[in-house]
Amino acid sequence: MTSCTLCPRECGARWEQSRGFCGAGALPRVARAALHHWEEPCISGSDPARGSGTVFFSGCPLKCCFCQNYALSHENFGREVTVRRLSEIFLELQEAGAWNLNLITGTQYTPQILEALDLAGSRLTIPVLWNSGGYEKPETLRMLEGYVDIYLPDLKFFDPGLGADCAGAPDYFQRASAAILEMYRQTGPLQLDENGMLRRGLIVRHLVLPGERKDSKKLLHWLAETLPVEGFYLSLMSQYTPYRPMERKALNRRTATFEYRWVQSIAQMLGFSGFSQDRTSAREEYTPPFDLTGVEKREEWP
Repeated sequence: MTSCTLCPRECGARWEQSRGFCGAGALPRVARAALHHWEEPCISGSDPARGSGTVFFSGCPLKCCFCQNYALSHENFGREVTVRRLSEIFLELQEAGAWNLNLITGTQYTPQILEALDLAGSRLTIPVLWNSGGYEKPETLRMLEGYVDIYLPDLKFFDPGLGADCAGAPDYFQRASAAILEMYRQTGPLQLDENGMLRRGLIVRHLVLPGERKDSKKLLHWLAETLPVEGFYLSLMSQYTPYRPMERKALNRRTATFEYRWVQSIAQMLGFSGFSQDRTSAREEYTPPFDLTGVEKREEWP
């Protein structure tokens, strides 16, 4: 925390004095904490009274130019909370009926999250899920071993040029591929409960980008050649939406149906199990409002 090297940026920020590349400071900053119904079915479930207990952290080590959570990742919207308050948020989500505790883009706050999980202790009985852009260091992930039950990383880019153009990260695939191997080492094969909800395991998400289906193909082949396809889920996403003008021209349009179906066919040929999306998944209602829901301390909390 005196010279941050938690993510591959290794910017060396001194949190008590300044913010890092990701925007993080000494206290965790949270934009929303609430039940969410639009994750993969084995994460959110089908019961409208329940859902995934999402905690959206502010800031991001990656900052993709097309991020649908731009207000969080680039503008650092949110409110700082103490570690004790963060622990309370975790337990409040469990009390509300969360199937799991879904920590979204929390890499920059790893030490504080671990401290909050320690404070919750045995009172927290639902699986802990680490939801990230995949731009991680194995050394940091090893800090999470024994705390995290489910990993939900993105695998975004194979080509260094694409990683550089979209996220200023030409080393993205090198970093994300090593991270995914560490995640699978920790969780092992998928474990589901009697309700079909994931209790332990790995889900790899891939967003099909316009004009980049061949890059997608390379990523899927790497996954199939490196991990047992029956040991994890692939979540193939079609929800890319150009929210703002992009320098890379192809990114100024939606992913075409034929592009997504072509990548789908590769996934089927390689034998993956998992999830796919239709084009309606890009609708605005699937992105929750970042309005500090669940962040403030409840008056009745002891």
